Amino acid sequence: MREDSSEMSEDDDSASPSDLGGAVIKYVSRAPSPDQVLENVLENVLLFLTSRQDRNAASLVCWSWYRAEALTRSELFIGNCYAVSPRRVTDRFRRVRAVTIKGKPRFADFNLMPRSWGAHFTPWVSAMSQCYRALEKVCLKRMFVRDEDLELLSRLPNFRELVLVCCEGFGTSGLAAIVSKCGKLEVLDLTEDEVMDDEMDWISCFPEGETCLQALIFDCVECAINFEALELLVARSPSLKKLKLNRFVNIGQLYRLMVRAPQLTHLGTGSFSPSEIVAQGDQEPDYVSAFDACRSIVCLSGFREIVPDYLPAIYPVCANLTSLNFSYANINAEQLRAVICHCHKLQILWVLDSICDEGLQAVGATCKDLRELRVFPIDAREDSESLVSEVGLLAISEGCRKLQSILYFCQQMTNAAVIAMSKNCPDLVVFRLCIMGRHRPDHVTGAPMDDGFGAIVKNCKKLTRLAISGLLTDRAFSYIGQYGKLVRILSVAFAGDSDMGLKYVLEGCPKLQKLEIRDSPFGDSALQSGLHHYYNMRFLWMSSCGLTHQGCNAIAQQMPQLVVEVINGNGEEEVRDDPVDILYMYRSLEGPRADAPGCVTIL
Repeated sequence: MREDSSEMSEDDDSASPSDLGGAVIKYVSRAPSPDQVLENVLENVLLFLTSRQDRNAASLVCWSWYRAEALTRSELFIGNCYAVSPRRVTDRFRRVRAVTIKGKPRFADFNLMPRSWGAHFTPWVSAMSQCYRALEKVCLKRMFVRDEDLELLSRLPNFRELVLVCCEGFGTSGLAAIVSKCGKLEVLDLTEDEVMDDEMDWISCFPEGETCLQALIFDCVECAINFEALELLVARSPSLKKLKLNRFVNIGQLYRLMVRAPQLTHLGTGSFSPSEIVAQGDQEPDYVSAFDACRSIVCLSGFREIVPDYLPAIYPVCANLTSLNFSYANINAEQLRAVICHCHKLQILWVLDSICDEGLQAVGATCKDLRELRVFPIDAREDSESLVSEVGLLAISEGCRKLQSILYFCQQMTNAAVIAMSKNCPDLVVFRLCIMGRHRPDHVTGAPMDDGFGAIVKNCKKLTRLAISGLLTDRAFSYIGQYGKLVRILSVAFAGDSDMGLKYVLEGCPKLQKLEIRDSPFGDSALQSGLHHYYNMRFLWMSSCGLTHQGCNAIAQQMPQLVVEVINGNGEEEVRDDPVDILYMYRSLEGPRADAPGCVTIL
C-alpha cells in the first residue's frame, strides 16, 4: 500500500521460425487472417499502456480487447484480497510478473479490527507458486503472511523483490528462507510489520559472494541482528542504494556501514544513539566525515532512539535532501531549526509535534518546495497537551505554497487557519486534519469547523483524499457533497448531526471509493442512501455508529454482489445486539468468503 505473475513469457503464444522444422517453413505459406493480424497489433500497442486505469478501460471495449489486455498485463493490483479469488486471477492473467495485494482496511492500524479477521496470503501464494513461475515481485499490505508462505515464494526461480507493509504472522525464519534461496533478490522491504523473533540469524543467510541487493529495509524488525554479517553483506552489495536499519544498530555501527556504502541514496539511521565505543571512553568516529562522503543521500529517516547532540553529523547531506523522516525523533523546535535551515530542497517531511509551532514556522520559512508534510502526535491521548495548533498550520500554508499533501494531528484549530490553507495551497490533493479531542470547535470563536473544511473542498480543486474531525454539523457534509466531486477517500471521526450528513456525501461525491467512519451518529437511513453507489466503491467501513442488524440485512438483500460483514471489534463471537459494532462492506466477484472467524457474521 500487489502480486501475481505468470509462468508464460511474452512470446509463448507465437512461435518463431527457429522454433519450427524446415518442413513447416517450406510447406506452410498461408497468411494470417485479418483478425489475427489485428490481434497481434493490438497486443503490441497494449504493451505501452502502463496505467492500470487505462488498462481496465481497454479491457471493457470488446472481447478481443479483453483477451489481449489480459495477455499483455505484467503487473496486477488487487485492492482487496477478498474482492476476487486467486483462481479467477490466475485463469485470466497468465503473464504477470508483479503483484500488489491489500488485505485489512486501514482502521486495522488503530486496533479497530480483530487480529483474527483474516486477509491470509496463503491461498494467493499457493496459486501463484503453481501458475506464475516467472513471478518477480510481490507487494503486500495489511496481510497475514506465514513463514510457509515466504518459503513458497523463495522457490520461484526469478523472484527478486518482496515488499511487506503492515503485515504480520511471519518471523525471522521466513526471512531466512527468502534471503537464502532467492539468489536474484534485489529488494527486501519490511515496513511497519510485526516480525516474530524465531532466534534465527537471517542476515547471515544471504549467499556468499556479490549480491544483487538494491534495497534492504528492516527498520521495523524488533530483534537484534548479527552486525558483523550485516557489515559483510553491505560490503559485497555494490548496487545497494536503500538501507534502513533497526533500533539495534547504534551510531558507531552506522558509521562503519556508511564507510562501506558511500553510494547510498536512502538511509535509515537505526537508533542514532551512542555506540559502545563511547561507553568505553574510546575515541568516537568522525560521523560528520561519514555523512560528508555520502553526498548522494536524498532520503533520510530512522533516529529511533535519538541523542540530539549527534544531529550536526547529518548537516553535510541536508542540502541535497528531498525527504526527511523525523517521525521517531523526539526533538524540539531549536534542534529541528538547526537541521531544517540547510534543507532548501526538501519535498517530504515527517515530524513529531514535539517540534511545536515554532518548529513548523522554521519549516515554512525554509522549505519553499515542500510537497508533503505529516505531523504525528508524541502523545495520542485525547486530553494530551497541545503542542501544535493553528499557528503552525498557518505558517506552513504561508511558506509552503506548493504543498500537495498534509496530515496534521493537533488538539486545537481555527476555521481561519484552515481557510487560509485552502487559499494559500490550492494544489492540495490530500488534506487530513485530525483534531484529537472529540467534537472540538474553533477554539477562538467556539463555532463548528464547518467553514474551514468547506473552504478546503471548495478551493482545492484537485482534492482526492480528505479526513475530517472536530465539531462538525451536517453543513460541513453538505459542502463535501457539493464541492468534493473528485474525493476518492473520505475519513470521518466523531462528526455529524444526523443521517443527512452521510446522505449529502453519498449522493454528491461520484468518485468516492473508500469511506471510513467511526463514532458518528449515522444510522440505517443514511446507509440506505448509498444504494446507487456501493457497487462503484471499494469499501465502506463504519464503527460505533447508529446502525442496526436489520438495516445491514436490508442492504445485503438489496445488493447481493456486495459482501456485508458485521464484526465484533473485541474479537469475540459476534452477538446480534444493536447497535452494530462494526460494519464492513465491499464488492466482490466471489461472494462471501469461506475463512470468516467467529467474530464476523456475513449477512
